[in-house]
Amino acid sequence: MKRSRAAVSTASVLATVVAVTGTLAIPAATAASGTAASSAPGSASVATADDPVTHEENARVPEGSVWTQHYFPSSDGSDVELHADVLLPEGMKKGEQVPVILSAGSYFGHSGQSTVEDHPHTGPSDRFGDLVEGIDLFDRGYALVLVDVRGYGGSTGCIDFAGPGEQADVKAAVGWAADQSWSTGAVGMYGKSYDALTGLIGNNLDQDALKAVVAQEPIWDMYDRVRSNGVPRQEGIIAPSTYNQIASLPQMPDDDPRYVENAAYETKHPECLAANTMNTMIADPRTQYWKDRDLAKHAEGSDTPLFVTQGFLEWNTRPEGMEEYLTNHEGPQRGWLGPWDHVRGNDRTEDGTLKMGREGWFQEIGAFYDEHLKGVEPKVDYPAYSIQDSTGAWRGEDTWPVVDKTAKISLGRGSYVDDGGPAEDKDGARSSFLKWSEPVGQDTRVGGTPQISLNAKGTGNLLVELHDVAPDGTAVPFVEQAAVVHGGRLTIDLESTDWTLAAGHRLAVEIGSIQTGTWVDTPSGKTIKVSNARLELPLDDPADDTATEGDRATWLDTYLAAYTADLPVEDPSFTVPPVG
Repeated sequence: MKRSRAAVSTASVLATVVAVTGTLAIPAATAASGTAASSAPGSASVATADDPVTHEENARVPEGSVWTQHYFPSSDGSDVELHADVLLPEGMKKGEQVPVILSAGSYFGHSGQSTVEDHPHTGPSDRFGDLVEGIDLFDRGYALVLVDVRGYGGSTGCIDFAGPGEQADVKAAVGWAADQSWSTGAVGMYGKSYDALTGLIGNNLDQDALKAVVAQEPIWDMYDRVRSNGVPRQEGIIAPSTYNQIASLPQMPDDDPRYVENAAYETKHPECLAANTMNTMIADPRTQYWKDRDLAKHAEGSDTPLFVTQGFLEWNTRPEGMEEYLTNHEGPQRGWLGPWDHVRGNDRTEDGTLKMGREGWFQEIGAFYDEHLKGVEPKVDYPAYSIQDSTGAWRGEDTWPVVDKTAKISLGRGSYVDDGGPAEDKDGARSSFLKWSEPVGQDTRVGGTPQISLNAKGTGNLLVELHDVAPDGTAVPFVEQAAVVHGGRLTIDLESTDWTLAAGHRLAVEIGSIQTGTWVDTPSGKTIKVSNARLELPLDDPADDTATEGDRATWLDTYLAAYTADLPVEDPSFTVPPVG
């Protein structure tokens, strides 16, 4: 019995990762589980713009820094007021200036990132405490600025899900950070997940002050976050609920009165939360709402130096729109890419094993910022892209993807019943059909963004999956994508990938009904007839690899254990061409 990625409930996968803080897929129940801070505020100083606070005065302030709070308008001419926590190196002299690491997003509320965390008193968020320690941020001579985009933390306004309002907030935040008397005018952005996508927004805005962006596991296109070619995703339900709750979190009663007043904005304006929920239900990607949020398209011609991470086996911020964004971006690029899930470059398991598998995240990031914000040449010649493929091996590349050949493969025809599964019902009607390749004669990497096109007769839903099948018939799906079928010609990009088919393995292409998983689909019950199906498969020769340091990502084995199953082997109908 095969076990496709779609056939495994998202909830079962999330059960192993639900404790990840700051994720974009926190279940609503988890996000709501916090309770308002009820303990009496502890004795700690609260910063204002004119009254800085040190660690000795407030334990939530990182050692070696001085905390102040500031308010400034967004850049769209509205009455939205933004809040920033500023952490400067302690002991700065009058007139001294430092470059700025900026993060803008939803997770910097003083009471907690995603839930109320029951702090004894107010203080700046520790969301990026790992960065502070990892690159010795303040000793290294940087400021850290954490800006609440509209609707979150100490900022007013309706939350805007990466729309024009939030883009105006990012623009204002970069400009404000660059213009302060203690700033050199050089700004770098840093983030993971939601505050990684605001980094992509920052790049798209083309501000001279923004010198570098580090974006870990971002969303490349906001529509892809909630729908797959018209098919609703579970995330389209989870995300609005989660962020509405984050925007409504009660903040600390001992905070600056202006902060407390601003933090109550969403509670006083429930129409903001209703609009956020309703807008994400817009199905048509051609509407202005989604055009405004097509970050990959908006990256065209951008040139801010960019350092990204992307897990190709992500269960949360999936690798969709990734290649389009990176192709449209014309500036210097760096990246760590590989078979992991929603983790940071420095994240470790309980036994200390690096989840991505590669040492030196903060050394590379520190050198990246020093180069672009301070003009300091790196002492180490890092690969532009450090990439781990599905074998667990790391290689260095000058760019991504590397494509030696694009195979154009005819898959022919087939039919399935859009019944949502199981794979075969009692009447023999199939929920999907498969097309099989001959065994590949050499190790062959699928690297980039496969694309499938087909003629469809009938209405309903469609799921495409690519399976890596071993000689014994055990198979693992490594790429998938769903779409609504209305009849006629359909062309869809699958997820981006970097997966190696070992010599002797076969590629199986499955086309059929969506069988649970990450989508919230309504099967039509109709028979869908497919003809003239064609697969464009970007291929790379692993024999050309230049190895670089790194170990196997911990998620890879978890993924293989969860999704590997038997497929009934059928006669081949196509060949994956050799690339060597």
